[in-house]
Amino acid sequence: MAQAGTGEGVESPGQAPSSVDLHTHSTASDGTLTPVRLVTLAAARGLRVLGLTDHDTTAGLPEARSAAERHDLTLVPGVELSTHVAEGEVHVLGYFIDPEHPRLVEALARFREAREGRASAIVERLAAVGATIDLARVLEIAGGGSIGRPHVARVLVESGHASSINDAFDRFLVRGRPGYVERYRLTPPDAVRLVRAASGVPVLAHPHSVADLDRLLPELVAAGLGGLECHYGDYDDGLKRDLLALAARHRLVATGGTDFHGPGFGRRLLGATIVPPGCVAELEARRAT
Repeated sequence: MAQAGTGEGVESPGQAPSSVDLHTHSTASDGTLTPVRLVTLAAARGLRVLGLTDHDTTAGLPEARSAAERHDLTLVPGVELSTHVAEGEVHVLGYFIDPEHPRLVEALARFREAREGRASAIVERLAAVGATIDLARVLEIAGGGSIGRPHVARVLVESGHASSINDAFDRFLVRGRPGYVERYRLTPPDAVRLVRAASGVPVLAHPHSVADLDRLLPELVAAGLGGLECHYGDYDDGLKRDLLALAARHRLVATGGTDFHGPGFGRRLLGATIVPPGCVAELEARRAT
């Protein structure tokens, strides 16, 4: 797990290699920049299109939309849904969603309640092994956004129980460690159908990390998958070629982004992954009508 920054200092702007970044996170989930600061940074780096895809929440979209209008930047409303298969996690991105759709609102409310319960359970498990932290501080850092393990990790560091975010995850928060707690997740096909119900286009995120992709992908395509994240922060050329061929075989839009979480959170810079601008129009054309 990459180390998260604790403030909102914006990285040196510079010109981003890409004008499009469709995979980013804000303080509405586990990013370190508010939606406004994220949009401001995107504009400063010369991006023309930004996708905000916070984990299991759309709470940052209204603020980001207003900021994007001020900066003459196109905001693609999105979300990154957590799903689960026997082999582990699978993330489904939803683009051009209607954040007010009743089914989506209901599902995200359930995610929020489950995340809050999970945070409490994690704190209890940590206390049982002597790593006592304050749940109220975890909630304060989350700032009303989608609570996740990175927020717990930051409090572990603050409290002296870990030397870094990476250390907190490695010692306490990954599967098999004392603070790990399973969370509520949809199945991947259910997430695809939920995005479609909300008038959006579902895309499989970072497919290189998906176990048994050859088996799962046809099932997701049958459920309505519209795209595959073929351009991503740490893909090498060979992997990218393989994923582009896979997308073409299944007639999926090849999308991409950095999975940017903010300055100090890993080495990915906003807009650093080259994403073909044409994929935005292709995605929008796949919207449910």
